[in-house]
Amino acid sequence: MVAAIAPILIALLSFILRIADLGRVKGFIFDEVYYVDGARDLLAYGVEVSGDKAEFIVHPPIGKWLIALGIKVFGDDSFGWRFTSALVGSLMILLIALIAHRLFRKTVLTALAAGLMAIDGLALVHSRTALLDNFLAFFILGATYFFLTKRYWWTGVALGFALGTKWSALYFIAVFGAIGLYRAFTHHSGRDLFKPTLARIGQFGITPVVIYISSWAGWFASNRGWDRSYSSNVFSSFIYYHQQMLGFHTGLTDKHTYQASPWSWLVMGRPTSFYYETPQGCGSESCSQEILALGTPFLWWLGAIAVFVVFGMWIRAIIFKEMEPALTLIVAGIAAGYLPWFLYQQRTVFTFYAIVFEPFLILALVYCARWILSHYARMGEILIAAVFIVLFFNFLYFLPIYLGDVITYEAWRSRMWFPSWI
Repeated sequence: MVAAIAPILIALLSFILRIADLGRVKGFIFDEVYYVDGARDLLAYGVEVSGDKAEFIVHPPIGKWLIALGIKVFGDDSFGWRFTSALVGSLMILLIALIAHRLFRKTVLTALAAGLMAIDGLALVHSRTALLDNFLAFFILGATYFFLTKRYWWTGVALGFALGTKWSALYFIAVFGAIGLYRAFTHHSGRDLFKPTLARIGQFGITPVVIYISSWAGWFASNRGWDRSYSSNVFSSFIYYHQQMLGFHTGLTDKHTYQASPWSWLVMGRPTSFYYETPQGCGSESCSQEILALGTPFLWWLGAIAVFVVFGMWIRAIIFKEMEPALTLIVAGIAAGYLPWFLYQQRTVFTFYAIVFEPFLILALVYCARWILSHYARMGEILIAAVFIVLFFNFLYFLPIYLGDVITYEAWRSRMWFPSWI
């Protein structure tokens, strides 16, 4: 009972924090200008357009439909277009708690996973901004829960929604699909292997693709979509359009002030500034208002260590054939959400993409906490409680630049611990 109450209370409190003054910034924050515009078009026409012409769009529509849902319910304003992201960000806290409970079977570790997710700045900023990455992370986390419980058809459904939000879900489809096939081959042989192999192909191959194509229903139904009339065969037009999208993503090398190499993501070397203004009203001659997509520094620095520890323990488990689900899941999530970005060293990428593998970084921390508790008992509990308190106050210290509070320039400058954060 306590295991259920703690994450629910944490999620509720986090939801309040996420929707509190959600419309504070009235204009667009960072890339909201693209996605809110897309959401408006989807509500009006079922497809994204630019005036009376087709518009070239490089991301699938599901995330923008979720933004559109908030607009439809709460109105076309800054609160409306950010609400769904705030709700999804809160639900992610419950999801990671469910996953942690399945993996570790300890009330304190379940609550710890929910608590760590709730006090991370990167998760909070994403939950208060109408971008696509938070929706992607939510669907991936949902797929992870279904995968852990071996409900592979539902895993495929969640992965399909993730793919319909951003193409980077493909890496999770590949990794989870490979593990699913491996399990089929290790538990069946001969003729008995035929049925589970077909099931895995359907679950991790066909299902996500069908959902992805279905997400473009508005494009198929309209004659206004980009390159919709390229060919008399609509699927030829669809493929041609996707070739152009692929060309955009692989050729995106334009320099950006806040681009950051994946090597720096784990330590938050170059966080993305979503918004910065110098308003009045802070009681000082010089004021600052920023929304910085910065993970809670102490949490991420400790999490970076935990990731390396978990990978080391995973290698050890392979050598000694002592593999456990927690290690497999954490390594799979980090591998799918983080490692592929190292293949695109020339591409313009940003630290805020790390939100998709952040839950696995948190699970790595919880895994290490379990190891401490199993070896040091009472002293371990004291240590973990002390560390969490430090992380919590670290989160509170940076809260003004997560929420976009108006503070003095000196207060803002004191939070810029490194030149690369400016």
